Amino acid sequence: MNTPPRHVAIIMDGNGRWAKARGKPRLFGHEAGAEAVRRTLRAARRQGVEFLTLYAFSVENWSRSEIEVKGLMRLLESFLKKNERELHENKVRLRVLGRREDLPKSVNARLTQVETATAGYPDANLILALSYGGRTEIANAARTLARAAKEGRIDPETIDEAAVSNALYLPDVPDPDLIIRTSGEIRLSNFLLWQAAYSEFCFLEKMWPDFTEADFDAACTDFSKRGRRFGGIDTAPPNLQSHLISTPSLHS
Repeated sequence: MNTPPRHVAIIMDGNGRWAKARGKPRLFGHEAGAEAVRRTLRAARRQGVEFLTLYAFSVENWSRSEIEVKGLMRLLESFLKKNERELHENKVRLRVLGRREDLPKSVNARLTQVETATAGYPDANLILALSYGGRTEIANAARTLARAAKEGRIDPETIDEAAVSNALYLPDVPDPDLIIRTSGEIRLSNFLLWQAAYSEFCFLEKMWPDFTEADFDAACTDFSKRGRRFGGIDTAPPNLQSHLISTPSLHS
């Protein structure tokens, strides 16, 4: 039996291009992307994935137009309102990763309400990366450790990888086993830079609104066939012919 990844993280890319290809505004693509989130959450729960992290809004996304940013915040509130019941039915805990203090008060209030209501579900976690940046997170961890050293609470010489990990936003969450990115782009875009050190990757040509439960299942199956060495030696043959890994189209 294939063992599913414990933690899957997804860079949900391509909403804007998906909408543009259909002659629609970018928010139309984000709304379609919200449906893909629902499908993915169901697939992750069925697969037994314990942690699902979705890159929903980066620190760089604040530079987008005011109309798009406000629309995304409204969409986030609407998503939480519409799907809280499903989170309860499937016993999924909601968590937030990022600079939540940057978010509008109404969005933060809704997030806090759902987080509190679902806090008792330990077996499945939906983590939304909001106003998140990997470099920002690492810089924040460095400040936390520097402050502790300055105050004499820790010896700087004792700071190791574990200390840095414990100073990150959600230190109790394991590193992602599998990172999926849609839209044909092959980069991390400032996502989970520390945590992705030994993650497996899956890059898909299709845009996020077209991502299906079957795509998620295929990614998990492909992951289960890979030999993970973590710097050591593995006798399993390399999986060099994954149908999921592909180079971006020149026309995407």
